[in-house]
Formats: sequence, structure tokens, C-alpha cells
Amino acid sequence: IFERRAAGVYHNTAAVIDEAGKIVGRYRKMHIPDDPRYYEKFYFTPGDLDFVAHPTSRGSVGVLVCWDQWFPEAARLTAMAGAQILFYPTAIGWWHGEPEKVRPKQVNAWETIQRSHAIANGVFVAAVNRVGVEGELEFWGDSFVVDPFGEVIARASATAEETLVAECDLAKIEQVRRNWPFLRDRRIDAYADLTRRYRS
Repeated sequence: IFERRAAGVYHNTAAVIDEAGKIVGRYRKMHIPDDPRYYEKFYFTPGDLDFVAHPTSRGSVGVLVCWDQWFPEAARLTAMAGAQILFYPTAIGWWHGEPEKVRPKQVNAWETIQRSHAIANGVFVAAVNRVGVEGELEFWGDSFVVDPFGEVIARASATAEETLVAECDLAKIEQVRRNWPFLRDRRIDAYADLTRRYRS
């Protein structure tokens, strides 16, 4: 949603709604892009609700929005907050002027980063993307769900609106994390430089 916090202060916000229709949490997009045809810095303020997990009757979910999906730090912190499923509502597509040969590379990179978040954090990831055309943008759809091994377990259309339902066995998280204990083996004593913009 386009959240108006105050005059001139707006957020790109996702609401987490449970099966009873109750709002159980919200997330304000943290990473704001300034790309051609995505000039979001002009109207959105960066989020300030932190990277959190929202408890629901079906499991603990974390929501990150669009541009957030490219940042491993966001996925890691949300998983560390207890999220079992990371949701990425997204509007990503091609500009009509981009070469045809570049398009599959972009889709592959987008899918690869989502699958890597699932593997690195031992969680399920649901990447939800628009379809259709708006102005000079063609959204590539291909919403999908991956398990903690990074395996795609469900995929939606690239061109048509669909409701994608996937069964996520949350017990698989424990199984995967026992075999790939990435969270256990993190060297938190050596990561101080992650709080710097760049290490030169």
C-alpha cells in the first residue's frame, strides 16, 4: 500500500493479514531504488519498522518488498527474527527498449537471488511478481515458491494473473538447518564491517 505517514512522508508498506482478516503486522520497504522508470526516492521514505517476523496460525512470515529482494542482509535479518517464509511482493519487468537477449538473464538473476536466500537461511521463499504491461514496462510474472533447499515447488504464469498455492512443510526447515547449519556457523565476531558502506 501507499502509506501516508504525514504530509510529505510516505512509505511503500506491506500489511500482513491473517486468515481471519486481522492485520497482524506491517513492513515498510527499507531499500528505495532510483532506477530508470522506478524513481521511488522521489516519493517514498525508507522504512523504519526493522526486519521482523510476523506470527500467524500457519507459521512465522517475513515480508520484504521488491528492491529489498536483492539484499542478502535483509533476508538474513528477517530469518534471524524467526521468519519461516519470506514473502517478496514485487513489480519487476523489462523496459521495452531492452535487448531481447538480456531479458532471460534478468529473470534468471532474479530467480537465483531468491533461491539463494532460501538456501542461505534455511527458509521458504515466495517471490510474487506482477504480470502485464504498464507504460513502457512489461512485467515478467513468473511468481514462484522455493523450499529451504532452493528447489522451486510451485510457479505461476509469466503472462496471466493467477493465485498460486503451495504446500510448505515447515518441518523441512529443521531438517535442512541440521545438515546446513549456516546460522550456527556464522562468525558474528568478524562481521563488524557489514555496518560500513564500503570497506576500502
